Amino acid sequence: MIDLLARPVVDLLGAFGTGTPPTGSPVEAIREASDAMDAVHACGRTAISGIGGVWTGVAADAAIDRAQATQALSVQLSDRGREIAAVIDNASHTVRAGAAELQAILDSFLSVASSALPLVATPAGQAMLITVALDHLGRALGVVERARGELAVHTARMIELTAADLVPTEGRTIDGVSRPIEGVGRGGMEILLPDGSTAVAPNPAAADAVRNALTQQGVAYQWGGTAAGRGLDCSGLTQWAYGEAGVDLPRLAQQQSVGMPVDKERLMPGDLAVWDGHVAMIIGNGQMIEAGDPIGISPIRTTNSSMGFHGFYRPTERTY
Repeated sequence: MIDLLARPVVDLLGAFGTGTPPTGSPVEAIREASDAMDAVHACGRTAISGIGGVWTGVAADAAIDRAQATQALSVQLSDRGREIAAVIDNASHTVRAGAAELQAILDSFLSVASSALPLVATPAGQAMLITVALDHLGRALGVVERARGELAVHTARMIELTAADLVPTEGRTIDGVSRPIEGVGRGGMEILLPDGSTAVAPNPAAADAVRNALTQQGVAYQWGGTAAGRGLDCSGLTQWAYGEAGVDLPRLAQQQSVGMPVDKERLMPGDLAVWDGHVAMIIGNGQMIEAGDPIGISPIRTTNSSMGFHGFYRPTERTY
């Protein structure tokens, strides 16, 4: 009977996978390829800088322009490779963590069942064991559902990385090579949301902050919490998500009314809704993510219990 009641959790664990890449992981191959492209880029930069001293004129300028365009593409390829490797790593971590939780749930049920073994022959004992099995199965299904949500975010990010065309774009010159400006002030970035819809963030920093926040769906609320994946409060979530995107925010919710005030009709992903003691992040399409218990997505609103609403703010566009 115990084996029969444990079977659903055992099957979930078997179907879930381990999250451990095989020998010769593609992640390492991608990172090695990015390292190789960086080495080629360094050699190319040296070669380009030497052209001007030995070759001048219209043809030389055209050759340098083409070489710099190729250099810019190599930088994009290298950066994209590292981003893809990071997404794979994050997805593997999600699966490993979920598998560990499922194993712990299975072990817990087997421990309880073993302790109750003398009672299994009685109707009361069987009823108790079935109740315990259903409780553990519910916990296991919760783990699977949370992992599915996190993997949907990783999948959306991978689709973005693999679908976008690599095009040399004008931007800030770094080490003599034109590459996109990272951070605030660049053009809008499309985000694929967990429900399959898309929204456009005002810049890469805001887009990254939204993606970061979405990875925390299902994480437990913890007052004063700042540990991603373990426990966050409302301002801990937004501070961490933006911090990972390279934008520093104050620690307390009411202090995060920074940046440009935004009307509700002009909200974009990454904007913050700020109250006296609460803060949430807009993700687009009338939705926001906030640290309830657990962290989750809800419709945009301007009320939160009896707290005073400060307004909507865009941290990536500061006013001075």
